[in-house]
Amino acid sequence: MLVAVPTVVYSVADPERLELGDAARHAAAGEFVKLTDGYTHFELAGPPGAPLVVLAAGFSVPAYIWDPTFTALVDGGYRVLRYDYYGRGWSDRPDMPYTDDLYVRQLSDLLASQHIAGPFDLVGISFGGGIITSFADRYPDRVRSLVYVDPAFRSPSPVPALAKVPPLWNWYTAVFDERTWPDSQLDDFLHRERFPDWPSRYRVQLQYKGFRRARLAETVSNADVDQQPQVERVGQNPRPVLIIWGKQDPSVPFSFHESLEQSMPHSRLVAIDDCGHLPQWEQPKATHDALLAFLHQVHQS
Repeated sequence: MLVAVPTVVYSVADPERLELGDAARHAAAGEFVKLTDGYTHFELAGPPGAPLVVLAAGFSVPAYIWDPTFTALVDGGYRVLRYDYYGRGWSDRPDMPYTDDLYVRQLSDLLASQHIAGPFDLVGISFGGGIITSFADRYPDRVRSLVYVDPAFRSPSPVPALAKVPPLWNWYTAVFDERTWPDSQLDDFLHRERFPDWPSRYRVQLQYKGFRRARLAETVSNADVDQQPQVERVGQNPRPVLIIWGKQDPSVPFSFHESLEQSMPHSRLVAIDDCGHLPQWEQPKATHDALLAFLHQVHQS
């Protein structure tokens, strides 16, 4: 009974029931390419030969987090690339440490697969701010400019006690926690009532095995990582930097912009009012006007 009951509860509660294989990839929109660590889902659009803008997503929301921005940039005449990180969306969920090396390698491999050398413009939202910083630190000559949208960077944090025992964490998360993740994504908005379909879009990726394991690997792999030295190194480069931040961000407080500006003296801040963590959704005109004006200036200089 001590084994059977928890096993039955787990099998009933677990939302991850599907394999992310060829059939799922065939049914999904966008393109796929097999890279070093697995298949990556991506979308590349806009005029061939136009300046390339690469969009890096947040912690767990896949590339659709960029829907309004992707359209605005393509309509503005740019070539635009967005993709799902490993462990998210339609990309593979490799069973390995989810370190910055993995994310940098994924982006580098993806660019190589599309015969893109650079330089290009990198835009990262939230967790994506850390990813584009790691990439720019590794490949400074390939990055023309950086755009941070409500960015978050790694800092040391203790691993929850339960996460130190993966089987227990897995059972507890599947039974009690994972199903709450879609609705919790609404906390990023100041006006959550305007986005009723947001949880259902997020819920799609929870059906595929490995999503939960990737979340655990992300937590455990980076508990001792501090990106501040990396941020400062990247900030020493004279390339232009734009910082866009929602003034009412409930996830990464607006006041954090001060330390980022100090680390990046070539940056410029655009504060977006009446807006939470995702300004491209809550205030798309102000956000995209600022982004397009910045890119225009970059490419005219």
